[in-house]
Amino acid sequence: MGVLSSKKFEKAMAQAHSYEAWLEAATDYDKAAGDYRWRLMDQSRRYDYVSIRIRLDRLRAMRARHDARGLLFTLNEGIHGNMGGMGNSRLYNKAKSGTKNLIIDYVEEIVDALHYLASPQVDNIRFEEKIEFFRRAQHCFGCSALMLSGSGSLAYFHMGVVKTLLEHDLLPDIISGSSGGSLVGAYIATQTGADYEAMFAPEKIASVFAGDDATRHPDQNITSEELLESLVAILPDLTFEEAFEQTGRQLNVSVAPLETMQTSRLLNAITSPNVYIREAVMASCAIPGIYPPVTLMAKNDHGERQAYLPSRQWVDGSVSDDLPAKRLARLYGANHYIVSQTNPHVLPFLAGDRDDSGPFMQMARASMETVRTWLNASAEIARKPIARSQTLSRLSSVALSVINQEYQGDITILPNQRFMNPLKLLRIRAPDDVQRLLTMGERSTWPKLEMIRTQTKIGAALGDILREYEEEVLDHADERVKKRAS
Repeated sequence: MGVLSSKKFEKAMAQAHSYEAWLEAATDYDKAAGDYRWRLMDQSRRYDYVSIRIRLDRLRAMRARHDARGLLFTLNEGIHGNMGGMGNSRLYNKAKSGTKNLIIDYVEEIVDALHYLASPQVDNIRFEEKIEFFRRAQHCFGCSALMLSGSGSLAYFHMGVVKTLLEHDLLPDIISGSSGGSLVGAYIATQTGADYEAMFAPEKIASVFAGDDATRHPDQNITSEELLESLVAILPDLTFEEAFEQTGRQLNVSVAPLETMQTSRLLNAITSPNVYIREAVMASCAIPGIYPPVTLMAKNDHGERQAYLPSRQWVDGSVSDDLPAKRLARLYGANHYIVSQTNPHVLPFLAGDRDDSGPFMQMARASMETVRTWLNASAEIARKPIARSQTLSRLSSVALSVINQEYQGDITILPNQRFMNPLKLLRIRAPDDVQRLLTMGERSTWPKLEMIRTQTKIGAALGDILREYEEEVLDHADERVKKRAS
């Protein structure tokens, strides 16, 4: 075993054509490197394993005794995604095949306990008390969101990420996208089919942007007219509210105002239910100076299409709000973020999942904060002279927006190729290049799947239970209405 075996399994992971094959090679690698034994042991200074073990044993004992009241009381103490520090990203970077078995067992026990309490066999707790508990638990625990960064034609990487999450039933219902990311988010939030292979076939996707024109070929830039034609081909003409009603997915699209005095917007079924998705995506993709700004369109009370805020125009959303985490937190209670990041101007500077515990990362982050503070202070000093020129004022505003944004999440999925040619970001991609980016997105997601599965499992269970309960409440209400009518 040892180094030679580890290299053999590393090669097997690099050559794997499916997640199952990759996971098998990753497990063999961990066994050869000694990391699988680390997974089996509770101990680590990275989290409070003693508290989690005690809590796990208590939950198991109460469920074995069918002590529903005791379970309810224990879970009422709090269900936390970072209980005892078990959300520490370093616990998921040690072994390639997964984290500590204690953490996995604890999460699974919480989920089993929740389903047990929700089941009809627990009849000594009133339905009203149950639904109140689950609503409170979901509010306290929060939920996950997927944020797709600006990307241009690197959006095919996002498609590989989304395809993988769909195949493993791990795609969050809350999705945000800016620029190219908004196109991918809109694509998945408006599709009702489950044939993922057909939805993400490289030939199909590539043909949408190349069109039927034989004179169009790879390495030519996509014009704004062609982009609109592509959106018409790939997206049904739905408003945000209509898309949510069809798929249950909360799509959020970032757009930035053309005017310097206006603020950016996050368009979705809550803040702008009647806005049409196609124009929203077109606006989010409208790179200033390359594509013209866009006037949003909305459905009025007569069902007719009309301009939304006709005096305003909108441009590329990644400029001001690439990853709208704070807004998603306010709107949906999201507190856990999976990020697919392909923004070419930040890729070279990102290290992956947020983890500031190491001395190198702490120094790097402190240096970045110092530079950011200095640039903001310099901009404030020069604000009055810059304000005399509308062009300089706008460029300064854009630059500060880019500098002051956060470009990572709790789980950040990055392409293995960090330096991307900016000249290719708006070009038509050949089918083999589309396939390469799709595959890169899939392969970059595989090492994160177990972390995503573990960190989102409790939130997904709470969401499923509450949806069933809400349907039951509606059914009971319908029955009461029918009885009164009869």
